[in-house]
Amino acid sequence: MLKQNFSATPSFIGTTNFLSLMSGKEFFVNRYRELGWTYKDVKLKPSIRINTINSNRDDVVNRLESLGMTLEKIAFLEDGYWISKSDFSIGATAEYLLGLYSIQEAAAQIPATLFTELEDKTLLDACASPGGKTVQLANLMKNSGVIVALDIKRRRLFPLSNQLERSRVRNTIVYQLDAREASRLNMKFDRVLLDVPCSGNYVTDKDWFSRRTVEDVERNAGRQKQILTEAVKIVKDDGEIVYATCSLEPEENELNINWTIETLNLQVEEIKCHGEKGLTDVFGRKLNQSIEKCKRIWPGQTQGFFVCKLRKQALG
Repeated sequence: MLKQNFSATPSFIGTTNFLSLMSGKEFFVNRYRELGWTYKDVKLKPSIRINTINSNRDDVVNRLESLGMTLEKIAFLEDGYWISKSDFSIGATAEYLLGLYSIQEAAAQIPATLFTELEDKTLLDACASPGGKTVQLANLMKNSGVIVALDIKRRRLFPLSNQLERSRVRNTIVYQLDAREASRLNMKFDRVLLDVPCSGNYVTDKDWFSRRTVEDVERNAGRQKQILTEAVKIVKDDGEIVYATCSLEPEENELNINWTIETLNLQVEEIKCHGEKGLTDVFGRKLNQSIEKCKRIWPGQTQGFFVCKLRKQALG
């Protein structure tokens, strides 16, 4: 089901300064060193996730191996596999077209697994296209409950809807809607997934260092604050929000979560997943200690990633 877009004029949140004009590899590499990580070149292996709604994990693995693929189980994911070797495109098999697996970066498979008690819940996937996480959520919910999947651009709804159909997802409604205006749905949700638009990172974009400035990062952090603010309006008391980015920049990660704690009546929840503790000292600024419960994934086995689970506290 498609619904007309309700657009909003983006607003800039944050203060630009002389750093906003600074960019380039040396600048960002020095930033990462200040945050405690040494830059390294990373080449990712492709990864997939078995769609357990309509397939059996072992059957799919056997079918792909019989085609000549070499698969390696990803230790920190239940249904994820690295593709170590394949002589053909992993998106061109009958098994992929039948929705037996999704092509999904390994770190990107983490956020959906962090919710509790998903079956029969009402869930918002706020920035859903191209649909890998939406299918994963439907898997975890066993096609029960309701998922409302949003994306701001109409052209992105078609790959999303196609992936849901191929994967036999039956519990999801797709809307064209800016996540910053999600309250227009007039619904309250038990769970909200915010895999928000972000600055990305150098691992998945070879031109990243030449494209990005701190001003871009601050602009994206402002938009993310708007999405978080809207999410609080539509999540139920004691409901869960999972916030994720594929950015390495603290403005979009720990600093946003620190702002969220101070501003939006949300508390950080403990999570168990791949990654290191969230940073609580960012360029000399001391953050709320609970942010160490978040997970920061520096590039290595996966691309860079950040994930945090938040709970809305009941007032009174």
